[in-house]
Amino acid sequence: MRKILVVGAGQSGLQIALGLQSQGYEVTLMSNRTADEIRTGRVMSTQCMFHTALQHERDLQLNFWESQAPKIEGLGVSVAAPGSWAEGPAARAIDWLGRLDGYAQSIDQRVKMAGWMETFAQRGGQLVIHGAAVGDLDYFSRTYDLVLVAAGKGELVQMFARDPERSPYSEPQRALAVSYVHGLGPRPEHPDTEGVRCNLVPGVGELFVMPCLTTSGRADILFWEGIPGGPLDVFNGVKDPAEHLSLTLELMERYVPWEYARATKVELTDAGGTLAGRYAPTVRNPIGRLPGGGLVLGVADVVVANDPITGQGSNSASKCAAAYLASIVERGDKPFDEEWMRATFDRYWDTAQHVTKWTNAMLAPPPEHILNLIGAAGEIQPVADRFANGFNDPADFENFFYDPEKTQAYLVEVSGAGAA
Repeated sequence: MRKILVVGAGQSGLQIALGLQSQGYEVTLMSNRTADEIRTGRVMSTQCMFHTALQHERDLQLNFWESQAPKIEGLGVSVAAPGSWAEGPAARAIDWLGRLDGYAQSIDQRVKMAGWMETFAQRGGQLVIHGAAVGDLDYFSRTYDLVLVAAGKGELVQMFARDPERSPYSEPQRALAVSYVHGLGPRPEHPDTEGVRCNLVPGVGELFVMPCLTTSGRADILFWEGIPGGPLDVFNGVKDPAEHLSLTLELMERYVPWEYARATKVELTDAGGTLAGRYAPTVRNPIGRLPGGGLVLGVADVVVANDPITGQGSNSASKCAAAYLASIVERGDKPFDEEWMRATFDRYWDTAQHVTKWTNAMLAPPPEHILNLIGAAGEIQPVADRFANGFNDPADFENFFYDPEKTQAYLVEVSGAGAA
């Protein structure tokens, strides 16, 4: 029986650990917090998982909360008219809703990670509550066939060198601020459709609104992404959750008043329902070398950390876990050597490269052909639907998004009359 150590109990680490466990591997999982500490702690992310990522969970029969979580059937885009907020609340220049082929869901990671961790232990997995340092891994690497590092923050990440060719940004591109709330009203345009709402405020930032399941039931996430140094970059140092929510709502009233109109009665889900921070999007070398000569393989956002502007973090983590799990099982009893580690990461990068390219493009000011595409989606429903489903399969953006000529050809094709 092959012995595998997974360090880090997030989406990817737990999905791999539970998947390997179901295949008969001897798995040890290291977490720096207990399930109860996770469940009662602060929110960790704004996860919205689309069909492919959810299917990886279903394949492992880990979709415990699927019937409880809101089914997100659409993805909407609104764009504020540039400069319209100078004299008062912003006006909307664009507003549309694309339909998803398969529904998405957002389950608070406090609910999911705590539940999955307890399941892993109940099924006989060895759970070690300990914040691992490089020295610990040096010791463990001699007693395990494979060590996977899935803890995306802290000292361990420093073992994986930044890949400059795949990391165009060296500084954070957005200041992030999250609030989980109860009491948000429906969008009057589509009152019966649960949808993720992407509100773009040119030159200022973005507000994302998404339904989710949290520790206290159905809720919504209000998520600001502010351009650093701009008017949304005001959450640094705000410790009081009530002040954090108040700032969130003030900014909504000015920059996205159509969202603020349904948020006048919201309250935080709990004292841990806010989060703020920033990080530079980074791709790293997937193999870490330990002082004693052992090798460890980086997982998910340890090695590919994108900005959350495209909502891909938990999706990428699920896809990484599925790719790594398949590579481990296919390896049989052969050694998990450096060549295998490189090939295993490359298998994941086949999908991750599209996420990184798209996310980095969305962080930059949009060129004219992208503005034309987003505008056309308001007139032509298939364009809105295709853009929405790109969140599930970002590889499709290669076909109609980046290249102005491909965008134009696509718009001519779908409009039929040739008027793009």
